[in-house]
Amino acid sequence: MRLDVNKSPQWLLYGMLMLALVFMALPVSALLIRSLADGSGQWVGFQNFQLWINTPSLVDSALRSLKLSAISALICTLLAYAYAYALNLSCMPWKRFFKGVALLPLLAPSLLMAIGMVYLFGNQGLLKNYFPGSLYGELGILLGSVFWTFPHALLVLLISLKTIDAQLIESAKVLGASPWRIFYTVILPNTRYGLIMSLTIVFILVLTDFSVAKVLGGSANVLATDIYKQVIGQQNFAMGAVVSLVLLIPALFAYVIEKRASRNQAAMLGTRSVVYRASPSLQRDGLLTLFCTVMALLIVCVIGTAIFASVATYWPYRLAPTLKNYDFTHTLSAGWSVYFNSVKLAVCVAFLGATLSFFTAWLVEKIPAHPKSRSLMNFFAMLPMAVPGLCLGLGYVLFFNHPQLQFMHLYGTMSILVICTVVHFYSVAHITFVSSLKQLDKEFEAVSQSLGVNAWTTLWRVHLPVCLPAILEVAAYLMINAMTTVSAVVFLYAPSTELASVAVLNMDDAGDVAPAAAMAVMIFLTAAAMQLIVFAAQYCVKKHTQAWRTR
Repeated sequence: MRLDVNKSPQWLLYGMLMLALVFMALPVSALLIRSLADGSGQWVGFQNFQLWINTPSLVDSALRSLKLSAISALICTLLAYAYAYALNLSCMPWKRFFKGVALLPLLAPSLLMAIGMVYLFGNQGLLKNYFPGSLYGELGILLGSVFWTFPHALLVLLISLKTIDAQLIESAKVLGASPWRIFYTVILPNTRYGLIMSLTIVFILVLTDFSVAKVLGGSANVLATDIYKQVIGQQNFAMGAVVSLVLLIPALFAYVIEKRASRNQAAMLGTRSVVYRASPSLQRDGLLTLFCTVMALLIVCVIGTAIFASVATYWPYRLAPTLKNYDFTHTLSAGWSVYFNSVKLAVCVAFLGATLSFFTAWLVEKIPAHPKSRSLMNFFAMLPMAVPGLCLGLGYVLFFNHPQLQFMHLYGTMSILVICTVVHFYSVAHITFVSSLKQLDKEFEAVSQSLGVNAWTTLWRVHLPVCLPAILEVAAYLMINAMTTVSAVVFLYAPSTELASVAVLNMDDAGDVAPAAAMAVMIFLTAAAMQLIVFAAQYCVKKHTQAWRTR
């Protein structure tokens, strides 16, 4: 039987739907099923939820998580908004330098920022006498969360502030409006969606991250650390599933708010809009330069201190440089193999994730299959955005470690780490490719059909070349996040597949803070090198295949 090439993309869509069901929907469903059973797997209904409600420490963790996430989102968004304003709407000098420094935490695991703060303000920190109170507690979680989420908020707000129409500002000036009135009546309303997005992203990131809370939380537990303790410490998977579902509720709520805001968002930059170019102002530019300098110094100090401590002989008494902390054979049974496991994971995730997410976006956007199938595929592709990494990882444990699924031989292998990481960051990759494919007019497909050209040829000659820059961007995004992620893989690794980011957590847990800092620095340097390689590849691609974009 011969397969029709014009029908095969539709069959591919159905195949992708099956993969999405197995690797996205069913693991999340396993959380709900496990939460309704006791330790032996017997059905108990909602008794586990009643137990959670009747345990004051667990309820306190939930309230503390919501409080710290909300405060972190507010502080981080305000700081990032001022920083983005300085980069976009001022004549401040050294903008590229300040932007580059602000985005450095994207290349490092959140543990590096937490460890850097320990070396600065902890019990043996350089500046402990200047820190109000103890670093270990709610204040430490708050500060560490703001530091590592700052670049995430900044990226969103930079884009938002770039879309302000200069004609609106000029019209307000002509009408005699003061700078503050222009800000409140023109700039702020036009960046409302960016502010909501920033608040939502930071809230979810802080709510679902347990690395910072694990290092800096002390006795202040949060939902994420409760899941870790229930599963790793007590092997109580039923209660771990309950806490995961509790963690899932505010994350879903924040996701729904973002979706409602995006539907109500009107276009701010039309075809007749003019990009705003700021005029010099000594007072404004001076204050913004001072603010950005302070923020950049804080980021450099935190990261720089962690790097310096990783090569110090014995902090803080003997600071002579040494590389003994990079000899991981003394602190890890697997030694340097955990680092190479992370590199292998990053490369595999970048290749598999970019390939699959491009094909799903292409199938959803460019293949005239059944509308319900395309909508369902789009739903599955967006689902991981609303599922925290810890919840997804625990769902994978409960689903793929089930006795009836042992034939798949996935649990405890590198394959399940790759698949889980791809799924964890799938939504952003899918959105990127959908946005890129939407740039192409539907006339390309109409012309192809009129000429008798099948969908695969159109993909190879039109869609793929146009999306090459986006493919490289997605590959870089997936590669760097695979190097730095902890939450999605902390429940899934075996002794032979331990990752560098997890090793940082384990070494810090064991009191080997300097080797933990050294491994975190290796992750940071590797992610930076990967980003430089992608930049070089993007330059070559744009030079040799994207000449049509320029006149």
